[in-house]
Amino acid sequence: MAVYALTGFSLVSLLSFGYLSWDWMKPSLVADVATDPMEKSLPPTFTRPPHIIFILTDDQGYHDIGYHGSDIQTPTLDRLAAEGVKLENYYIQPICTPSRSQLITGRYQIHTGLQHSIIRPRQPNCLPLDQVTLPQKLQEAGYSTHMVGKWHLGFYKKECLPTRRGFDTFLGSLTGNVDYYTYDNCDGPDVCGYDLHEGEDVAWDQSGKYSTFLYAQRVSKILASHSPKEPIFIYVAFQAVHTPLQSPKEYIYRYRSMGNVARRKYAAMVTCMDEAVKNITWALKKYGYYDNSVMVFSTDNGGQTFSGGSNWPLRGRKGTYWEGGVRGIGFVHSPLIKRKRRTSWALVHITDWYPTLVSLARGNLSNVQGLDGYDVWPAISEGKESPRTEILHNIDPLYNHAKYGSLEDGFGIWNTAVQASIRVGEWKLLTGDPGYSDWIPPQTLTNFPGSWWNLERLTDGLRKSVWLFNITADPYERYDLSEQRPDVVRSLLMRLVHYNRTAIPVRYPAENPRAHPDFNGGAWGPWATEDEGEEWEGGREPLKSRNKKKKKCKICKLRSFFRKLNTRLMSNRI
Repeated sequence: MAVYALTGFSLVSLLSFGYLSWDWMKPSLVADVATDPMEKSLPPTFTRPPHIIFILTDDQGYHDIGYHGSDIQTPTLDRLAAEGVKLENYYIQPICTPSRSQLITGRYQIHTGLQHSIIRPRQPNCLPLDQVTLPQKLQEAGYSTHMVGKWHLGFYKKECLPTRRGFDTFLGSLTGNVDYYTYDNCDGPDVCGYDLHEGEDVAWDQSGKYSTFLYAQRVSKILASHSPKEPIFIYVAFQAVHTPLQSPKEYIYRYRSMGNVARRKYAAMVTCMDEAVKNITWALKKYGYYDNSVMVFSTDNGGQTFSGGSNWPLRGRKGTYWEGGVRGIGFVHSPLIKRKRRTSWALVHITDWYPTLVSLARGNLSNVQGLDGYDVWPAISEGKESPRTEILHNIDPLYNHAKYGSLEDGFGIWNTAVQASIRVGEWKLLTGDPGYSDWIPPQTLTNFPGSWWNLERLTDGLRKSVWLFNITADPYERYDLSEQRPDVVRSLLMRLVHYNRTAIPVRYPAENPRAHPDFNGGAWGPWATEDEGEEWEGGREPLKSRNKKKKKCKICKLRSFFRKLNTRLMSNRI
């Protein structure tokens, strides 16, 4: 029988937190919009292909939106969701690259070779070039396509860049983690570089501008310069609210009563992002796009509880296959939705956006084979049943094998030491090491010494390698039924075996020293030639920059300074 230990836990943390809202029409701090177009209620007709705005946030926790009872102010997102369709049975992936790859390709990561970890800055790896991407399909359908924000799908050669994968324009970062103002990114000691790009060039001139502001303003400029008579697709992949925890002071001040410093900064970043979405919505109305638009909002993975995020009351966090890592915030807002203002419990996965959006755009899917996604627009717009009945969360053969897993525990058909997870109907199965498994209530109650949160910890299960949950009846994964229902376990293991037979080899090459920003003028960017593959093993010196003068990374300078200072202090101490 499971034994639970409650540490610093109170009934207060079981209650939903309210949020303070302010006037939707209040001028925003993100951009100056002079007018507020009147809202119109038009019949949901598709006389022309709709404009599509896809907004993806980074590391936003399941609990961290107003309509999930958060203490964080998100009035724009709350209103857009309330007027549209909230997706409360919506799934994403537990980390950055996998979610983005599945959105862009409509395929599970086992079918693109990206089933392990993320694409790291120095790896000669990227989204497979043989994959026809979502923006490419929309281009075929006559759309103008634009990307603003975080790419994180590889850049080791130019063919991997967003502008070579279907986007007409791109402003954003190529790696997974940059400073919000300086756009510096360090991938280890003394491996630092600048990462903000305009098209295929380094955008040195944009340094110093807060990325959430910059990206919202760029979307407004794109809309202002385009004709609403021509269909447009804009993929807005905010850096927010990934670390580092940085926000303008005026947003932090709103949360000055929060005792937890990380949560305070994180909350400020979420609210800032909410206002950025507000300005994008205003721009859609101001420039004549709104009445024929579809706006999709999605998170990329669960929140990182170490950095202020909260997935309460779900179990786990970013990087895990518990619900806190893979159940996302999602909603669709559009005047074209037939049944608005409701909550949908239709099963939806991030791979579903590919066929759904291409179908909305009247694109051609007949020549695209092997999609794992489904067209879920009838389920979203009309409330029909979702065509999806199962989700492969992942099979990762390279992740650390569970110590107590075995083929015997998997009925001789599956090695339960392998990290994998699948949902079929109302059942969810996990094998191997699913990741950090605690429940972490909102981090705003008290600042305990040595801890940033109250913690409810499951103290048994350390010798397990198989878990089974009825996720419909038990969405918080508190009651493991693997021993009571071995028939269901075996059935789901057979589905894992089926999927594993379709998996392609993992693409996770060794890091390449030629990727060092010092050999690219101080910026992250492509380093391999067009005819080089991922198998390059080294053997020659990195290429020196031929164009821009090398720009020193501020983070690198600081790290070097403190390292030297520490050495001197230690020498004096000795």
